[in-house]
Amino acid sequence: MACKFADSSFIFKAPKQRSVGGHGFSEHNSQGILYLKRASLIQRGIKRQHCLTNTRRSNTVRAVAVPIAPPPAPAPTPVTSPASSESAVYRKILSESYGFKQIGERLPEDVTLKDIINTIPKKVFDIDDVKAWKSVLVSVTSYALGLLMISKAPWYLLPLAWAWTGTAITGFFVIGHDCAHKSFSKNKLVEDIVGTLAFLPLIYPYEPWRFKHDRHHAKTNMLTEDTAWHPVWREEFDSAPALRKAIIYGYGPFRPLMSIAHWLMWHFDLKKFRPNEVRRVKISLACVFAFMGIGWPLIIYKTGIMGWIKYWFMPWLGYHFWMSTFTMVHHTAPHIPFKSSDEWNAAQAQLNGTVHCDYPQWIEILCHDINVHIPHHISSRIPSYNLRAAQQSLHENWGKYMNLATWNWRLMKTIMTTCHVYSKEQNYVAFDELAPEESQPITLLKKVMPDCA
Repeated sequence: MACKFADSSFIFKAPKQRSVGGHGFSEHNSQGILYLKRASLIQRGIKRQHCLTNTRRSNTVRAVAVPIAPPPAPAPTPVTSPASSESAVYRKILSESYGFKQIGERLPEDVTLKDIINTIPKKVFDIDDVKAWKSVLVSVTSYALGLLMISKAPWYLLPLAWAWTGTAITGFFVIGHDCAHKSFSKNKLVEDIVGTLAFLPLIYPYEPWRFKHDRHHAKTNMLTEDTAWHPVWREEFDSAPALRKAIIYGYGPFRPLMSIAHWLMWHFDLKKFRPNEVRRVKISLACVFAFMGIGWPLIIYKTGIMGWIKYWFMPWLGYHFWMSTFTMVHHTAPHIPFKSSDEWNAAQAQLNGTVHCDYPQWIEILCHDINVHIPHHISSRIPSYNLRAAQQSLHENWGKYMNLATWNWRLMKTIMTTCHVYSKEQNYVAFDELAPEESQPITLLKKVMPDCA
């Protein structure tokens, strides 16, 4: 239960006759094929205001939510058909509603992961020691600059200094992440040492994370096997009022920090690891506890408790904000399904089930392009400094199947207010549909979060 509560990636298919994203269009679900009634797409226009300095009005197609069923003849065109103008219009409306730039077509069943990998240039798999150590230099320098900013900033500028430093230390995580995937160095001992050291300021045990993260890549978006975030189980949600309240707050307003729960629940319990993994797990845990036992007292001795909060704890919270946000956006969207092992398709899960999301340039630099995430899931052996070249290749060969976004408030609002409890029929059900009287946090988020795309 606890693991599921901490590790959720959420799924959504708009339920029948339910307004999606406030736009009132419906879909028919049958074995994963979506149908859209053409008449509902052209019946009327709607106006939507965007958070832009230019407030020019634009008209957007609106579809009306009406009960529909597949017409007997001719049969509706499935969304998987690239020739279907109806499915293209449907995806366009859906993407605008959810805050995406593009929602990809469903990848054909006969395409394998190997087929996709074979289209990527071989050079993007090459390890370049100069580029690898350059990324270390970028992270160490930006983190040192952040600590200097914290020491010099007046109190009212501290949040900006913390934001920078938390983002910079996220780059340490990405370096350790490359080490875990054997894409940092050709020397595996060097990778283990660098990965362990990179994770220490985050008090993240390197080997436990590596073991669980490898499983995430092998079982991406598999309903129970994926070790990243899952949907909330209905049985879990209904089990006890206190737990239900905690879940609502955790997957609602506190969701951008939920990686803290994931960190605690997955990486410190020896029972969660295989016997042949335990020795390495213990070494990593000893390193983390040594850092806490030596590093924390030194920080407090030199700067006091408030110094520990200023220089370590607040940047650490900033790191977890990005860890939570990146993880949510990478694999969580209303149209991205989690599937049971007997229905799961590796190529669809990695290409269709992963999101490429652009962030401001300074974040991309400090975090070493970790959000160029689709090629990383096609092959985790691609170093972070080659992800953009791999992404370009994938876009040229498989672009129509890819989910693309630029970070925006509507995207976050969609995830935080609708992607909650798993349902086999609908993919998920929002908290406020199951327990409206207890879902005030979700209602509040819907009211106060901007709807800017």
